[in-house]
Amino acid sequence: MSQTPKRGLGRGFESLISADFDKTLLTPEDRIENIPVADLIASPYQPRKHFDEAALQELAASITRHGVVQPLVVTPVKDGKYTLIAGERRWRASQIAKLKTVPAIIRSSKELEQLELALIENVQRVDLSPLEQAVSIERLHEQFSLSYEDIAKRLGKAPSTVNNSVRLLQLPEKARNALVEGKISEGHARAVLSLKNDTKRQDYLVDTIISQGWSVRQAERFVTSVKAGVKETKKAHAHTATETPATKTLGKKLGTEVTIRRTAKGGKLEISFSSDEDLKRIIGSL
Repeated sequence: MSQTPKRGLGRGFESLISADFDKTLLTPEDRIENIPVADLIASPYQPRKHFDEAALQELAASITRHGVVQPLVVTPVKDGKYTLIAGERRWRASQIAKLKTVPAIIRSSKELEQLELALIENVQRVDLSPLEQAVSIERLHEQFSLSYEDIAKRLGKAPSTVNNSVRLLQLPEKARNALVEGKISEGHARAVLSLKNDTKRQDYLVDTIISQGWSVRQAERFVTSVKAGVKETKKAHAHTATETPATKTLGKKLGTEVTIRRTAKGGKLEISFSSDEDLKRIIGSL
């Protein structure tokens, strides 16, 4: 397996991604003001059009008990109104909780442009881990109401690259932490993601990649076996193996490396040789 450069982060995913993205919009000088709920307007550029009603009800119940803990971020528009920049879920839940006012930080459009530029520059840093990049992209999406396609244009990347990056946030906890700590690569992580809705096998795959040093290709073979209908994890693992007792015996007899490459309907036997003369030697020993 090619070595994944370790970044020495020494922390898990939960410490990398804060509980609320909005903290990147705050500065020590900020003053929080109470703004009438009726004076707030949803951003017309908000990419999220659907808000889970059950989740909003839960948040509203929490707000009723504890208030709005994290302030909203808004920018002033005409007629004394404010457009939401961050916190639309909290605003909607506050309406359900029948609050009259909500705590908010007012930002000018110029300040927001500067913050957006700083965040875009942060995404483009070469020393960011794959998950740190994904978190920064998601911040742009959530806080500045930018679609992933718009973010891709600003970053000079293909939309598929941005979408694949954000998908890393869907990894189960074990895989996220392994990626942050450099124990698996981004290619491994994408293979793990392919086993969606199967956390048990995702965790098994992560453990095996780390303990047995599986390459990305081997991880992908495991996924292919699972998707081909191999229900038992041990059998899927066996389908991934490039060596078996039989190939080791044959390799010893031929004096060369013998491996297998599994496919959905069988596989191929691969016999290594170093030169034409070596190939003649191997054929002669069969």
